Amino acid sequence: MSFTSMAESTRKASLQWKILPPIIALLFFLPIVSGSYFKPFNVSYDHRALTIAGKRRMLVSAGVHYPRATPQMWPDLIAKSKEGGADVVQTYVFWSGHEPVKGQYNFEGRYDLVKFVKIVGSSGLYLHLRIGPYVCAEWNFGGFPVWLRDVPGIEFRTDNEPFKKEMQKFVTKIVDLMREAELFCWQGGPVIMLQIENEYGDVEKSYGHKGKDYVKWAASMALGLGAGVPWVMCKQTDAPENIIDACNGYYCDGFKPNSKTKPVLWTEDWDGWYTKWGGSLPHRPAEDLAFAVARFYQRGGSFQNYYMYFGGTNFGRTSGGPFYITSYDYDAPLDEYGLRSEPKWGHLKDLHAAIKLCEPALVAADAPQYKKLGSNQEAHIYQGDGETGGKVCAAFLANIDEHKTAYVKFNGQSYTLPPWSVSILPDCRHVAYNTAKVGAQTSVKTVESAGPPLGSMSILQKVVRPDNSSYISKSWMALKEPIGIWGENNFTTQGLLEHLNVTKDQSDYLWHKTRISVSEDDISFWAKNGANPTLSVDSMRDVLRVFVNNQLSGSIVGHWVKAVQPVSFVQGNNDLLLLTQTVGLQNYGAFLEKDGAGFRGKAKLTGFKNGDVDLSKSSWTYQVGLKGEAEKVYSVEHSEKAEWSTLESEAAPSIFMWYKTYFNTPDGTDPVVLDLGSMGKGQAWVNGHHIGRYWSIIAQKDGCDKTCDYRGAYTSDKCTTNCGKPTQTRYHVPRSWLKPDSSNLLVLFEETGGNPFKISVKTVTAGVLCGQVSESHYPPLRKWSTPGFMNGTMSINSVAPEMHLRCEEGHVISSIEFASYGTPRGSCEKFSTGKCHASKSLSIVSEACQGRNSCYIEVSNTAFQSDPCRGTLKTLAVMARCSPSQDTSYLGFSTA
Repeated sequence: MSFTSMAESTRKASLQWKILPPIIALLFFLPIVSGSYFKPFNVSYDHRALTIAGKRRMLVSAGVHYPRATPQMWPDLIAKSKEGGADVVQTYVFWSGHEPVKGQYNFEGRYDLVKFVKIVGSSGLYLHLRIGPYVCAEWNFGGFPVWLRDVPGIEFRTDNEPFKKEMQKFVTKIVDLMREAELFCWQGGPVIMLQIENEYGDVEKSYGHKGKDYVKWAASMALGLGAGVPWVMCKQTDAPENIIDACNGYYCDGFKPNSKTKPVLWTEDWDGWYTKWGGSLPHRPAEDLAFAVARFYQRGGSFQNYYMYFGGTNFGRTSGGPFYITSYDYDAPLDEYGLRSEPKWGHLKDLHAAIKLCEPALVAADAPQYKKLGSNQEAHIYQGDGETGGKVCAAFLANIDEHKTAYVKFNGQSYTLPPWSVSILPDCRHVAYNTAKVGAQTSVKTVESAGPPLGSMSILQKVVRPDNSSYISKSWMALKEPIGIWGENNFTTQGLLEHLNVTKDQSDYLWHKTRISVSEDDISFWAKNGANPTLSVDSMRDVLRVFVNNQLSGSIVGHWVKAVQPVSFVQGNNDLLLLTQTVGLQNYGAFLEKDGAGFRGKAKLTGFKNGDVDLSKSSWTYQVGLKGEAEKVYSVEHSEKAEWSTLESEAAPSIFMWYKTYFNTPDGTDPVVLDLGSMGKGQAWVNGHHIGRYWSIIAQKDGCDKTCDYRGAYTSDKCTTNCGKPTQTRYHVPRSWLKPDSSNLLVLFEETGGNPFKISVKTVTAGVLCGQVSESHYPPLRKWSTPGFMNGTMSINSVAPEMHLRCEEGHVISSIEFASYGTPRGSCEKFSTGKCHASKSLSIVSEACQGRNSCYIEVSNTAFQSDPCRGTLKTLAVMARCSPSQDTSYLGFSTA
């Protein structure tokens, strides 16, 4: 399938572009100006791969969602993706963020899509833009704007004219935006591929023949926009001929597209999983993830995207669900703050380097040669004519046995294959990489209480408690949120209304108020029977709080669950207040527009002497949101206008309270978090920026693994952690949202009662590094491209393994806590020397590493000036600490 003619005709009408050098971006943001990033090229495909500028490519893609980070973070995230071996950045397009009000578009701040794409291009990477516009993504309402459900006659994601009209309008808007900014590859930009719809195959059957018609329409509409690049549909086995169908999942090595003319693409490689409030934290082992990726390329795959390479944060009320937490860390190679998650990042970087060494052979062969090596062992061999002349050959040897190491013969040589692993041989002879042998460092994230700059302690008014934890402030202000109807913009009507029909998702909160008349006979009836009346609702979601006469009777949490809450009334008139709350709108499944929120079915009061009270026939007064929300007491501008009062440190925790204080910006460049573990449930803002919902709900006590075995198929309940602890206590505050002084405004709305005096501001970094590399590890991949090996004057077998230690930017290795070359025991932070130990281990490693951001240590007798135990396989184990560097040159500033 070629897009050449379309691209050529469009390019003739485009402006001439000038080539700009790539940006250098680490921890600061550089403005991106208009300009091309590549010589204009076309993208097409055949059965084997995408072809870029006429050449097949094996592509690695990094999933990065631009709204889940700030623009100031984008350059660093993209730079680390590239350094990690990515060729492509992939992102969804978030309709709800770009068109929050019908016809009013937002492409600023975190939603500046053009700027994001330009940064990707200026770094020399390609972009895969997944327009959808349904995205799922654990994003509120699956990325749909909530106003869409109010379009008359609309039905989402089916052959429905109102929906198709709005969808086509938005998709066209995005394609035109890319074209006008000259960001398609044939214009010299980075966009090489687009996506229409998303995982529709999961729900298509629910829509019958109208679903099939919708798929055909969506494909035809997309192709008709003249974007000039290939389009994909993921999890769509009936994708039309000119649309590539792609795989999503934990493993896609067995996937085949629906046509022999299409390449094998993996649009979502789930390298972790999302987390719900009250859930444990999922982790996918680096060895298993590498195994899945290697198997994919081994069996004919050509494009693989990590979902996610960087997960980020669900700022504001963007998390979907219901009940998805604010963090979207996803156990990705880059963590929520943009720090490398090791060993996953490093192990995958090595994998990508090994695959790139194989690329000449992978693209030369139309299909691999298959060879059975054992009952659960197999080889795939790629060979052909290289682009620069000569024969090329690469092989993948797999052991899919979950338990046993295999010893196999291949091309006359013996190879050892650990269980559930793939060995990669870029020259069909030497092993460059095995997915189960991790040579990358392990980084241990440390969370430090933020210290004030010199001389500012009196301004910050920090408190150090006996447990040695530093709290953010001893000076707090409080503001009571009214219980119930608080403003003039309320309205009264008969019956219980659907939550979203009233709130339009402008707030999580909706108040419902009605008057209940209780007779003397009712009081006597309850006293005689020793019972209270009960509120009963057939079905509700996500949170219901029940108040009688402004006093909280109880709360119910769940997703479309029956609500039963005993209540107590007094004789006469009583105010019954129901507060329904959303905690992220449904983001997955068919008929999203019908899911709604609040109540379903009947609602009644039971236990009255004369029978049940049908609340659906009552007169109800409605109030959307909170008074503090409406008055924007969380903003810098409006906070001072509110009637705050001083909060005493001895004050008892109260429900429905606003709190505010001021805090100092922590020193340095490390990511900043708020520890809200002392609070209950609510929302938080810093300098008017909504950092998200918080909730100190405890995860279940059982279900976490004491040890994590990488072997065997991964599921999201394997290798979980954090059981019996709050699901999330730390909340990311991007540094670009902070001021360079002590005047940062923190405002919280607390629903259930918490202690703000125990809130702390902290910084996160990779404070501890550990490495463990043996003599049996493979030579470093970077040596494969050295002139000596390339021209045949050096054998790769003559190159010793090495350990690479590296702190985050702006940090240096300040100390070596442990080093032993020999037979060390234990694991990271628990190393100890064994019977065999080279006496100069610590001094040699210290000399090589201390004071440096990164270092390489050869693992050999020569490097350690002795053989401490002849005939014994030796290992180097190191534990190091990283500290902030005094050198600011990494920021691009001159100290002269």
